[in-house]
Amino acid sequence: MRTACFAACAALALSACSKEDDPRRTSADVVNTEYPEQVFWGDTHLHTDNSVDAFGFGNRLDAEAALRFASGEEVTASKGEKARLDRPLDFLVIADHSDAIGATKAIYEAPRIALWGNKMLLRWHDMMHESEDGSLRVTAELIDGAATGKLPASMTDPEAQKERTSDLWKAHGKIVERYNRPGVFTAFMGFEYTSMPQGDNLHRVVMYRDGTDKTDRTLPFGSLTTQDPERLWDYMDAYEKDTGGKVLAIPHNSNVSNGRMFAMNKYDGSPIDAAYIKTRALREPIVEVTQMKGDSETHPFLSPNDEFASFGVAGWDECNLSCTREMDEQSYAGSYVREALKRGLELTIALGANPFKFGMIGSTDSHTSLATADEDNFFGKHTGNEMGVKDRALAPQNLGTREGRFGWHYLSSGYAAVWATSNTREAIFDAMMRREVYATTGPRMKVRFFGSFDFTKSDTGNLVKAGYTKGVPMGGDLTTTDMEASSAKAPSFLISALMDPESASLDRVQVIKGWVDANGESREKIYNVSWSNPENRKIGTDGKLTKIGNTVDLAKGTWDNAIGAPELVTWWQDPDFNAAQHAFYYVRILEIPTPTWPVYDALKYGLKLPDEVIKIQQERAYSSPIWYTPATKG
Repeated sequence: MRTACFAACAALALSACSKEDDPRRTSADVVNTEYPEQVFWGDTHLHTDNSVDAFGFGNRLDAEAALRFASGEEVTASKGEKARLDRPLDFLVIADHSDAIGATKAIYEAPRIALWGNKMLLRWHDMMHESEDGSLRVTAELIDGAATGKLPASMTDPEAQKERTSDLWKAHGKIVERYNRPGVFTAFMGFEYTSMPQGDNLHRVVMYRDGTDKTDRTLPFGSLTTQDPERLWDYMDAYEKDTGGKVLAIPHNSNVSNGRMFAMNKYDGSPIDAAYIKTRALREPIVEVTQMKGDSETHPFLSPNDEFASFGVAGWDECNLSCTREMDEQSYAGSYVREALKRGLELTIALGANPFKFGMIGSTDSHTSLATADEDNFFGKHTGNEMGVKDRALAPQNLGTREGRFGWHYLSSGYAAVWATSNTREAIFDAMMRREVYATTGPRMKVRFFGSFDFTKSDTGNLVKAGYTKGVPMGGDLTTTDMEASSAKAPSFLISALMDPESASLDRVQVIKGWVDANGESREKIYNVSWSNPENRKIGTDGKLTKIGNTVDLAKGTWDNAIGAPELVTWWQDPDFNAAQHAFYYVRILEIPTPTWPVYDALKYGLKLPDEVIKIQQERAYSSPIWYTPATKG
């Protein structure tokens, strides 16, 4: 539920400023705080008309429109709807596909005579000009062609791609620099590396810390010549060595990787070794755990005791990204983030290091150039299901060879939250490297999570100061190297969650713990540590907390925040701690139940939603973990 006052005030403020004197277009005096005092909100995964599939879907908004929208301006979406965020974002990474970047746009805009020498390109040109359906068919062929290796040579030849990409990349950099306003709005250079062997998703967003003085000296690295992520890491090594810059990669949509994103072996099937672990941990400090193509935290098969494990699973757990290969339960362990964190502990014990020691963020993966994750302001995954397409929730959304996914399977998710010392490229990037970040499915709730061996309950009164002076923030490490494992006391945690004032109140705070037991088996447990209406809700003998209730009125698309809490703050100590066992802890915050975006569409267009459509959900946040490492001896 958005307040009318906020929208009206934002509109008034924007209308009072011309494009030239808009204060958001200037930089602010940047002062880095002693420790991260402010959370910054952004999207690290947005596609514009330069992505081959996005343009094929019908996206006609460029990078400038994307940056204007993210920074709070109104734009006109590709299908003609007016689009604006209720609240601007603080940062944006435009991550167009590096493979054949700008190619469909170039094919569409090329004179027909120029394509006579290539029957496939000429056919695609004509299909895109004939109809919207033709554009969608072109996109499906491109996705299948990328998965099977059957694309025109002009799209896969490295030299041809290099010549085409260089000018486009530099022109894009000029736009990004123009919208980067330190202290006000941060625009990052980036791209998506779209590895998809046999349709299994191994995609990464690549994000630079640097400006065009360095990024102009490189080009986006494509996956059509090599789909092995280790070669991407080699590219990143070379970039840093050649330019003195910094770069990171963010895996996403592990849920449709068919078990390959967090596999216990390399891309070529050989065992993971120490060099692989070191490089992956350095190059991929965070993962995208939630986005439009489903949620990748966990799965009911992996977490049968987790009553909230099914969020964002429907439609995504039966086949891989292109739906060219079926997925089964045996693949899930390598496809979901919680299981990867557990695997990381096992590898730490076996090999002394952890390749899956990552923080968590959310982002949209929108292909409309519009970075929106609000249920009542959802512009869809791609232009074919933008707001204004009245049957988009029920229409098939099949990009591969198999049917079964529909519009309502897509989530209006998510955003990246970063605790940084300022709104600048350097501060936000560095926060990501130290994993002081968290994910939400869209709501902008504020989440703090600190761990220590020295916290007391009274520290909740000055939580942030105590967190930084006596402990470590989310993404940090707790170790007991100065004592024997047998004498270590249980760690305690300070947790604070503040509701998004434009969204729903809070249901509960949970701590998710993973560890490796004495038999070498990885385990998990969920602790409800703070919740709203505690006088009426108790933890039962089954360990489950009384449900919050449901106030959603589907006939109106509303809910009542009175049943939840505006803020939940707590101190919690692990009651099952074993100082000899490696462990991780992360926080999951749940809102009270609210309507999903198909409900708003149904109300707007008078639709009747089938029973299988998910109409009510509990949106959430996931913190980055805090890891515990047992004492070393000798």
